[in-house]
Order: sequence, then C-alpha cells, then structure tokens
Amino acid sequence: MRRKLKAKPKIQPDYLYDSEKVTKLVNYVMEGGKKATARKVVYAALDEVKEKTKNENPLEIFETALKNTGPTMEVRSRRVGGANYQVPREVRPERRQFLSMKWIVDAARSKKGKPMAVKLAEEIISASNNEGEAVRKRENTHKMAEANKAFAHFAW
Repeated sequence: MRRKLKAKPKIQPDYLYDSEKVTKLVNYVMEGGKKATARKVVYAALDEVKEKTKNENPLEIFETALKNTGPTMEVRSRRVGGANYQVPREVRPERRQFLSMKWIVDAARSKKGKPMAVKLAEEIISASNNEGEAVRKRENTHKMAEANKAFAHFAW
C-alpha cells in the first residue's frame, strides 16, 4: 500500500511582483538562510532584465526563460538484473520548474567577475532567447533521454 502524499506548504507570492515563481527563485538563490540578500539579488536582476530588454514586464521574460529551460524528458537510473540502465522518463511539472530555476541559478553562479544580480539577469535574458548555459543543459538532458530510448520499456 502506498503511503500518503506529503501536503506541500503553500508558498506566499512575493510582495513586489505578486508571483509565486519569483518567491521560489528567491529561495533557490538564497544561501545560508539570508533571504533578504537573496531578495535584493533577484529584484535587482529583474530590474536589470527590464532595463536591458526595454520591456515593461520582466516577469514575461522570466516566464519565457523558465519555459525554454524546463526539460520534458530526463533519464533515471534503474537496476534490472544486475545492470544499471538509464531509463528515459517524463518530467513532472513541479520538477520541470525546479530544474529550470536550478539550472538558471547554477549557470549564473558559475560565471565569474560580475555581481550575482547582473549574472542572473544575463542568464534569464539569454534563456528567454533560447541561448545560454541553462538551455544547453536542457538540450543535453533531452539528448541523453533520446539516446536511451531503447530502455524505455523498463519504465514502469
């Protein structure tokens, strides 16, 4: 018998953009429990996006970036008869959003020499244009899933 699903806590939308996705981004950027610092970084990045793209609503660009970097397929390891297979699986929407934000933040962190807000803004803009490190990561994930399509029958 399956156990009960854990009730997920309701995330409060942020006060500036009234968006739950921005709150999640703040949480992914946050290090060491410093939420105020993470909030400053994210809001500065969204202001930078607004300034660079000449767009009134930076949330639209952020949404596009999330859509462009979210994977639809990924591979999961599965042990069958003493051998490990990389089995392609479809990605749930919550995990798709998580991976998308994680890859954007990781790509921004990997760059050097600029403030985090600027790096994050650049990554969001490039992801919304289907470029950048996070989009490349999604493409690699899709290629892995495509290459291991032969093992799809192990997904049950």
